[in-house]
Amino acid sequence: MAYLSVADTAKRWNISERSVRNYCAKGRIEGAFLTGKTWNIPDNAIKPERSKKSGPARNDILSRLRQEKQMRLSGGIYHRIQIDLTYNSNHMEGSQLTHDQTRMIFETKTIGAEQLLRVDDVIETVNHFRCIDMIIDQAEKKLSERLIKQLHRTLKSGISDSRLDWFAVGDYKKLPNEVGGRETSSPENTAEDIKQLLKRYNSIEKVSFDDLLDFHFRFELIHPFQDGNGRVGRLILFKECLHYGFVPFIITNELKWYYYRGLQHWKDTPGYLRDTCLTAQDQFKLILDYFKINYLSNF
Repeated sequence: MAYLSVADTAKRWNISERSVRNYCAKGRIEGAFLTGKTWNIPDNAIKPERSKKSGPARNDILSRLRQEKQMRLSGGIYHRIQIDLTYNSNHMEGSQLTHDQTRMIFETKTIGAEQLLRVDDVIETVNHFRCIDMIIDQAEKKLSERLIKQLHRTLKSGISDSRLDWFAVGDYKKLPNEVGGRETSSPENTAEDIKQLLKRYNSIEKVSFDDLLDFHFRFELIHPFQDGNGRVGRLILFKECLHYGFVPFIITNELKWYYYRGLQHWKDTPGYLRDTCLTAQDQFKLILDYFKINYLSNF
């Protein structure tokens, strides 16, 4: 049997690629399957009929997160996001805590481990839980320099580096750094570069998904903090998805290298990062379906 790509199927059916991905993720295209992060769709697949939802609200996800956060509900999507987002984002930056250890810290506020754990890993895990609460609480506010610095201060407070004179917790870097072998903004230019980035981003009349990704790329290229830029950047991405009504997503360990490649080639081949994040969205939609949370299928 011959198989088509998402792009080819979208052209054949005269719908958006996002709609095709959504149909695949929900199992509405018979015979479609994933190879890595690529959907393979049978050449003879039948276009699903568009489901009619009763007024899907763009803030259904945010409303549920706030409700469960206030209730301190165990086992819901808030619980799931706290553990999955914290584990995956910290793990990408070298944390040695396992998913189960991250879960135990969140659920019991205790640590159970047969091996030695790095104190900084534990502190940053607890701090990251607090950061997620912050982006849920402030999701509807425009992204600001104050929030960005607040996220960094919360994430990095209490770790060993925070006691060093050159490590500015909650403030911009004092020493030059690089990311992926690339030069970043100099310490002298960082504050102005962030201000200009925010001014440009917040002036966009109708923010698209690509606008979010472009902001993320430019933020990481500035690399404003001495450390913690990746985690702060991904927290901002999650927050902005909630703000603008996009399905949020988590970059898992399986997608990590695709994500790094996407950032590296965003300017010349934006499809790498876009496809990786859309795949992460597809995975997140399965979680939303499990918890019966409504979301928009097109943006």
